[in-house]
Amino acid sequence: MEDHITSYGVEPMCKVLRIAPSTWHARAAKQADPEKRSKRAKADAEMSLKIRQVYEDNFGVYGVRKIWHTLKRQGVEVARCTVARLMKAMGLQGIIRGKPVKTTVQDMKQPCPLDHVNRIFKADRPNQLWVSDFTYVRTWKGFVYVAFVIDVFSRTIVG
Repeated sequence: MEDHITSYGVEPMCKVLRIAPSTWHARAAKQADPEKRSKRAKADAEMSLKIRQVYEDNFGVYGVRKIWHTLKRQGVEVARCTVARLMKAMGLQGIIRGKPVKTTVQDMKQPCPLDHVNRIFKADRPNQLWVSDFTYVRTWKGFVYVAFVIDVFSRTIVG
């Protein structure tokens, strides 16, 4: 809006954007004088500087948890969720170890198997309905895939 004030004026633009002109003037005043910002905005600005400093001191590898612990060791009282919120707002993210795991590559040409129970996993007696599932387990050599057959009534593995 600041770029177009001379061409259109504040009130016509606020009318198009459906905001009150007083809202725009209050925001402009806060941008011009940082002392008019709320306590939280001031605290966030101060904490963001500390978070960025810890992040850069550690070569940009620390994530939320390590930055939070470092700040606690430095005597800075801050909630972990606040560190997460501010890091997300600043676009900071720690390094993630390992490779991303891609366990399924879907073939869109193959038809999907039919859902014979219509997602209703209830049974009145044992051995009435069995369902299967599979998962993967990370090992030192890679991933091992495990398949199960489960009795829906007793929720026990039958195969």
